[in-house]
Amino acid sequence: MGAMPTVQFFATCIVDTFYPETAEAIVSILRRLGVNVEFPMAQTCCGQPQFNSGLPTDARRVAEYMIETFEENLPKVSKPSEDCYIVTPSGSCTHMLRHNYPDLFAKDPDWLKRAQALAKRTYEFTEYLVDVLEVTNVGATWEGMLTYHPSCHLSRGLEIERQPRALLAQVKGTKLVELPEASDCCGFGGIFSITHPELSGELLQRKIGNLEKTKAPSLVITDAGCIMHIAGGLHRRRIKQRVVHIAEILNNT
Repeated sequence: MGAMPTVQFFATCIVDTFYPETAEAIVSILRRLGVNVEFPMAQTCCGQPQFNSGLPTDARRVAEYMIETFEENLPKVSKPSEDCYIVTPSGSCTHMLRHNYPDLFAKDPDWLKRAQALAKRTYEFTEYLVDVLEVTNVGATWEGMLTYHPSCHLSRGLEIERQPRALLAQVKGTKLVELPEASDCCGFGGIFSITHPELSGELLQRKIGNLEKTKAPSLVITDAGCIMHIAGGLHRRRIKQRVVHIAEILNNT
């Protein structure tokens, strides 16, 4: 039997602050699958708010800190050829580390090399399960219908579409129903919901209207930002449908 793979877990700001149960679910699933999980305590924001605000200098400072943090806390792996992957529950933060970090340091060869090394080993949670561990059935069960919203950064930026669906298809006791106009943005978009509140609100109402059409009690999402945005809209309209991160579905055994 081979040695346990080791990953570094990047929790992200929103999960760490508002949805710690999502982080706990991911760690539980990974450990159940034989993965050793390490959590660099000095980790912080990935710098996406600064990047999206057009503040590249500020974003680079955050990126440098994050790169150093995950380098300094890099555990030894069993084979020199193996990567210690960074696993994160957010498509948007994965996109930031994988694509935007190298862009930030495009004119700095030394930092670019380090950013590319970090990018290479960064995986979104469902992507890691399906593409690296080659697991789709984690032994999960869930009562009641589910519907799924593919977040923008995940589906468009990372082209991760089949992995969450493959995992949900193996959940016992539930039925996955299609969300109308599923590919439409929910209106969160990070700072977009702050800089364009009216447009964000209209997108949110369309998303909630489509969710209501499904009659599914629970909407599954892979990004905590979308969860917060849609859950807030449901709460304000006193709609009883709930929003849940896919990790919490998969950890329900």
